[in-house]
Amino acid sequence: MADCWNTDTGEAVYRSRDAIKNLRIKVRIERVTSTAALSQHLQQQVLSQQDRGDIELETLTSQGQTGENEEEVVVGWQEKLFSQYEMELFQSEATCQTPLDRQYHAEVKALNRTKGRRNHRIFTYTDHDRYTSCLPLHQMQSGDLLTTTKSSPTFLAERMASVRHRRQERRTTDCNIPKTKIINWEPTEEFVKNSHVVNNAMQTMHIMGDLGPTGRLGQKENEFLLMTIKTDGSGTVIVKPDFNKNKEPYRIVTDGEKREVWRLTVENISTTMKPEEKDREQNMYKDLYVRHKEYLNSLVGQDFEMPPAGILRYLMNGEIVSAKGFEYDNLYIHFFMELPNNWSSLPFQSLSGVTQTCRTKTLGKENVALFSYPFNFEAFYMSEKESEESILQWPVLYFKVLSLDSWQRYRTEGYGYLLFPAMPGKHTVTCHTWRPLQTGTSSVLRRFFIGGSPELEDHSYVRIPGTFKGERLSRFGFCTETTGSVTFNLHCIQQARSFVDAAILKKRRQKVFDQLGGFSQQGAVCNILEAFQRARRKMQEARESLPRDLISATSQLQIESSA
Repeated sequence: MADCWNTDTGEAVYRSRDAIKNLRIKVRIERVTSTAALSQHLQQQVLSQQDRGDIELETLTSQGQTGENEEEVVVGWQEKLFSQYEMELFQSEATCQTPLDRQYHAEVKALNRTKGRRNHRIFTYTDHDRYTSCLPLHQMQSGDLLTTTKSSPTFLAERMASVRHRRQERRTTDCNIPKTKIINWEPTEEFVKNSHVVNNAMQTMHIMGDLGPTGRLGQKENEFLLMTIKTDGSGTVIVKPDFNKNKEPYRIVTDGEKREVWRLTVENISTTMKPEEKDREQNMYKDLYVRHKEYLNSLVGQDFEMPPAGILRYLMNGEIVSAKGFEYDNLYIHFFMELPNNWSSLPFQSLSGVTQTCRTKTLGKENVALFSYPFNFEAFYMSEKESEESILQWPVLYFKVLSLDSWQRYRTEGYGYLLFPAMPGKHTVTCHTWRPLQTGTSSVLRRFFIGGSPELEDHSYVRIPGTFKGERLSRFGFCTETTGSVTFNLHCIQQARSFVDAAILKKRRQKVFDQLGGFSQQGAVCNILEAFQRARRKMQEARESLPRDLISATSQLQIESSA
């Protein structure tokens, strides 16, 4: 009798590219108590005393008794092994109600004629059986069968089980099916069809065991769930309990007066693939993926819209998210874009816009106006022959925040600007605003009562006025007041042929290095030589820029020191 047991009865998840039909499982059960344990103990004593000649007995366990106490069966995926109860049930054609029942009736008759049944205690419920979805609740609790500690089902589980049984009894009565032809917990044909549709995604197979006493096989109360196998059809296989894998066997304790203990061993004996078969399969998958990629490329095509050579296309999908920190409520934003030199837009492109009027909402300690106003912008930049010191100027978005009162009078709440991002991608930018301030009490009263407030004639004055041509911009004496902030979400895309050409050139360079062998030492030597040449060039330029008298004095000192 084994002293150690495997108590890890949880689920195990496997991933496999192989077809689930190739799964082979060897299930072995062995009784370790009752008469089997006594016979084994006496047999060991007899064998130990045979050398001394005290007892002359060959064996106390016959072959027939061994077969009743243990059984080993190899089961394939969805392979049907009939129990003794099913063998007796499907012998009569009168009990058959569905095409599957009639098929089982034919198979049972064939087994009886050939006497080729290879199982007695171990049998299966496949995904097509009507028993699979309707096993009793205590049979589905595999943890109760495989461990010594027996846990009771929850209150909700018991109530759900009773409701399910009541629904089955009601359907049986409504269909006028005599109860003598079916067992009391079987579902109707309608329930079988519905349950098969529900379980179509996840296929299930139960391996059962008839652990009743010898001579009482075929009793429903003696059926115990040994193992459950599930698959979703995409390569995921869930088994419960897991394969032993050279670990201790699982323990099964039966109910009743004779609490017999059984030993359960589960092994995966599926045929493994040979190395050459694995390589062939990998090559097949690679070829399949390449063909699928080529098929997708053929659907997409190569006729992409590209800007002309020397032109940068700039697209931006923006959103004015929110505004907060302003003095008055009912806010709206007026914005427009300014294009620098060498920038242009499409004729129908709108360069300005106005949001809806939004009332603020208190979020934390701030009054926030949530606009969620989308806008889009598309522009083109044409490069010219300019000096290397010139900097590319990006478009600018100027905006003005205003408030509206109940008399439809507006007030200026703040000015701000946003420089378009130079890098493509997603950007979240928060711009702080200010407004012109006119000193004195009369301006404050005018702003409160009649809505008048100072405004800018030129909105570009927020950044650099378009009319400014000097070197220094002075705003001394101009009074402003800090107000609130506006948050933007920007999604920017840049498209140009130079990007494609640069990527192709980089790939070609990398390909040349790969063909040369990818020697990193050669690259390091080239980098060192280039750095040395740059340093030498800088030293020569510095020497040429020094005054002539300093060079002659240095050379005179070198001559005197050498003398």
